[in-house]
Amino acid sequence: MTWKRVGPLAELPSGRGVRIDAPGHRVALFRVDDAVYAVGDRCSHAEASLAEGPLFDLSVECPRHGSEFDLATGDPSGLPATKPVPTYETRVDDGVVYLDLPEDTP
Repeated sequence: MTWKRVGPLAELPSGRGVRIDAPGHRVALFRVDDAVYAVGDRCSHAEASLAEGPLFDLSVECPRHGSEFDLATGDPSGLPATKPVPTYETRVDDGVVYLDLPEDTP
């Protein structure tokens, strides 16, 4: 795993998603108060961008078909999605957000 610098926490909007593209990964980041959550940006049911979905407490709703995914576990809470999305560890150091991504495979 490799920690990637995302940017200042102050610039990450609260209450909505932001899409981050890294080699081999498309990640949706969500700021809830001073915590940052990261999940795979593609809905496991319909490939829609979760960064574009509405945030409800600690879950995000797929904008295409309404499945909700837990930001901490990636688990869906209802149909039509039945498979979880990946989750990624985040940290905030001195006001800067970092995202832990698997290292690229050759």
